[in-house]
Amino acid sequence: MEKSPDAFRTISEVAEDLDLPQHVLRFWETRFTQIKPMKRGGGRRYYRPQDVDLIRGIRHMLYDQGYTIKGVQKLLRENGNQFLVAIANGDLAAIEAIAQRKQADAVELTAAAQPRAGDDEQLVGQPRAKPSRRFFSLGKADEEGPVQADGGRLSRDNRALLQEALFDLLECKRLLDQVR
Repeated sequence: MEKSPDAFRTISEVAEDLDLPQHVLRFWETRFTQIKPMKRGGGRRYYRPQDVDLIRGIRHMLYDQGYTIKGVQKLLRENGNQFLVAIANGDLAAIEAIAQRKQADAVELTAAAQPRAGDDEQLVGQPRAKPSRRFFSLGKADEEGPVQADGGRLSRDNRALLQEALFDLLECKRLLDQVR
C-alpha cells in the first residue's frame, strides 16, 4: 500500500526515494539546520513532505551541480528554503519570483543605505585587501584618483559601484587562490 503524498516518511523511505544512505541524511541534519524531522520516542525520524523536498534540493545542488556544503548553506541563508525546493522541482517561475523578490529587497536596502549629506567620504563596504595595497589606482587619495576626460571627478555613486566591483573581484581572486 502506497502512502499519501502528504504523509510523513521514515528515514529509510527518504533514503531509498532520494538514493542516499541514511547516515548522509543524519549528517546533513547537523550541517543544515533547516532539515528538522520530527523525532518520536526512541529517536525515530519522521520527515514531512517539505523536509523531503528540501533534502531533494540540497542533494541536487551538492551532487548534480557540484556545490560544497558551505555553498549550499550560503544559498539557503541568502535565498531561503523555497529557492532550493524550486530548483529541485525545476519550477522556473518560482525561482524567477524568488530572484525578483531578492533583487527588489536589495534595491530597497541600497536606497536606505545611500550616504547622507556630509558622508561624502563614506563608501559602500570595507576593503578586504590590506589598506597598503593599491589596485587600479582606486586606493589612492581623491587628488590622485581617476578623472573623466573632461577633467571632472567620478560621482560618489560611480566610485561606490567601482569599489563594490573591486571588492567582488578581490573575493573571486581569493576563492580562486584557495582552489589552487
